Amino acid sequence: MTSDEFAKPGSGTEDDVFQPAEPDRPSDSLTSGSSDPSALKSDWSTRIDALKQQESDLKRSIADLQTAYNRLTQDQFKKIQTDISRMVQQGTAELEQRKRILQLDIEKLERRQERIQAEMKTTFAGASQDLAVRVQGFKDYLVGSLQDLAVAAEQLDIAPRESSSPSAVTPESDVAPRRGAARSESPAAGDPGFAANTFQDQADRVRSLLDQYRMRPDYYGPVWQLRRTFEPIHAERVSNWFFAQGGRGAVKSMGSRLQNVLVASAALSILHTLYGNRLRTLVLSNSPERLGEWRRGLQDCLGISRADFGTGQGVMLFDAPEPLAQRAERVTSEGGLPFILVDEAESVISLALLQFPLWLAFAPDPMNPVTDYDFY
Repeated sequence: MTSDEFAKPGSGTEDDVFQPAEPDRPSDSLTSGSSDPSALKSDWSTRIDALKQQESDLKRSIADLQTAYNRLTQDQFKKIQTDISRMVQQGTAELEQRKRILQLDIEKLERRQERIQAEMKTTFAGASQDLAVRVQGFKDYLVGSLQDLAVAAEQLDIAPRESSSPSAVTPESDVAPRRGAARSESPAAGDPGFAANTFQDQADRVRSLLDQYRMRPDYYGPVWQLRRTFEPIHAERVSNWFFAQGGRGAVKSMGSRLQNVLVASAALSILHTLYGNRLRTLVLSNSPERLGEWRRGLQDCLGISRADFGTGQGVMLFDAPEPLAQRAERVTSEGGLPFILVDEAESVISLALLQFPLWLAFAPDPMNPVTDYDFY
């Protein structure tokens, strides 16, 4: 396209759109043929340069806008990434905290489960042991009852025997004096005596109590009655002390103070049943700690309280034989019956104690001598 074509009026070219007609220019100059072509060409060149400059400015603006858009988009993306990363970190921290809390709760529950299982095992074992003791005691009771019934049936004379000679019949008048003589020869009921041949009534009572303690233990019985499990070895010790030693002598130690207290408690319970409140128990041991163990053991085995201990009470504790002998003499002078218990720790027994009718000492095992032992 030439410059002449741009100069034609009414042609609808870009000059009509981008460059309005100047009012101060004479109109006849556009139609006249006397215009200078070089001036017109310079004018259009200027316009074209201006347009090109405007185009470059627009392109530069578009590039700047594109750069700004890209930068904003990147900033937005980075911000979104930062927010997402922060949210993920916060969520992870919360999950880790909840995980630690759950782990602590799980550990608590596991410890509680172990404790409950241990308690269940202990309780079940204790219940099983108690049930086994009761079943065995009932079994022994039935066996003993059947044996006694068999003996009584054998001794029962159903049909009277016919005597072959009149001299074999003993008149009732001859039997009565003999029975009276036997009663007159026996000592007073208040004096202690445990030989089976001399005191048959008391021997039967002692054996009955020993069988009761061994086969039918009463853990909630009255005060001064044995409340613990009594094994045959314990009954053997007590029976030997009553019938072979006559209530005066030493028995072999059971190996622990708890077992010795159990044996002494059985003997004490039987003596209290026979003699009641006349009986006064005096315990001898060479240290307050051992005396404390004896006090707790007797309380546990016999159901007695602190009120039953002290001067003039049912049980008195001594750490030396001299004051014990003096107190025993005073009890005897007041009509009471002293019962002396000597701990295994006493290696020597004072001769002053041997004058009293009832004393029980625990001798250490010569095959396994020990200087001391624990209560449990």
